[in-house]
Amino acid sequence: MQDAPHAVAGVLQGEALDDAFGHVAAQSTNAAAVRDLAYQCLRAHAGIERRLAVLVPRPLRETDRRALLLVALCRLEARPDTAHTTVNQAVEAARVLGGDRFGGLMNAVLRNAQRRHAELDAAVAADPAARLQHPQWWLDMLRHDHPDHWQDIAAQGNVHPPMALRANRRRTTPQQALAQLQAAGIVAQIRGDDGLLLDKPCPVSRLPGFADGELSVQDLGAQRAAALLDVAPGQRVLDACAAPGGKASHLLERAELDLLALDHSEPRTRRIAENFERLGLRGRIAVGDAARPDDWWDGTAFDRILADVPCSASGVVRRHPDAKWLRRPQDIASFAAQQRAILDALWRVLAPGGKLLYATCSVFRAENQDQVAAFTARHSDCLRLSPCGAPDLQLLPTAEHDGFYYALLQKSPRAG
Repeated sequence: MQDAPHAVAGVLQGEALDDAFGHVAAQSTNAAAVRDLAYQCLRAHAGIERRLAVLVPRPLRETDRRALLLVALCRLEARPDTAHTTVNQAVEAARVLGGDRFGGLMNAVLRNAQRRHAELDAAVAADPAARLQHPQWWLDMLRHDHPDHWQDIAAQGNVHPPMALRANRRRTTPQQALAQLQAAGIVAQIRGDDGLLLDKPCPVSRLPGFADGELSVQDLGAQRAAALLDVAPGQRVLDACAAPGGKASHLLERAELDLLALDHSEPRTRRIAENFERLGLRGRIAVGDAARPDDWWDGTAFDRILADVPCSASGVVRRHPDAKWLRRPQDIASFAAQQRAILDALWRVLAPGGKLLYATCSVFRAENQDQVAAFTARHSDCLRLSPCGAPDLQLLPTAEHDGFYYALLQKSPRAG
């Protein structure tokens, strides 16, 4: 009960959940359970905060104590069948953290939560942000951008994400991988060209062939990028924001390419190298800022560029629930400015006739449709292609895949 609140407290203080969790994982005896509880608490954060506000009207100043209360209330709400254990463990953790006085407060809060359950449910239902588990400004943007689907998008952001695999076509086929999964007692269905969707998530250690590079974990929505970019053997390809290397690996699995995987973070490029090695792939890896090609570009233009740009992560928020609480409305404009700089810079290094796939894991128009429309207005040598029969592809999160946006742009053959 103590480790998950430490991670949640880190997020409440402005730290990314992966970083906050990294600080406690090494000391935890059950890191997987701690992660699940922290993620669950952050997905349900708005509703739990609303319950806490009713039970403790005066906000607690100490972040660690508030986090412990939130995690305890979350677990009590999610697992009413283990209420006795939850109360006992939470009270003991509270005493360790704040002495008998805080232990007494924890006991009173959790007992009241059980007695006043109907009242708390009503308080959550009356507050849209609490009921839909997202900040109000986020809900306002969803409603504006997706008036017919905004509540469904919000609901998908609050559930456990699906787990999908990609078969490495250099070493296996989806059919062979499916047979191996079934033999291991793992239920899955083939999806798309290379994908498999698991009925239930499971540790990669249970996946037959994973250690041998036959499989990768990759969302089905993310798997769309490789086909959309339309690569051919021998082409010079850039994955401009490549870490951890899932999309770059998929491109290399589909064709023999002269591929450069670029990322601004040296530690993150190590993850690219690890993925290439496990999958038996060969590609060049470099550290560099995609918005500053003069620092890393050798002067030879690329035939294909994947621009999977930094974004709000609003389409994958169920995988990164801290994003809902760390992001601010002004951050969307900041991301849009960064995306614009990267697009303009990468257009310089694309060969005439070459194609650039603009990609985000966002569902906000400011980062997607609006960004591409503004780019094409600035660049007269830009042609919008329609590989899916439409000018772009906005995938909204569903039970099978996350939310992604794709737009395929081609530089005029007469450019330059």
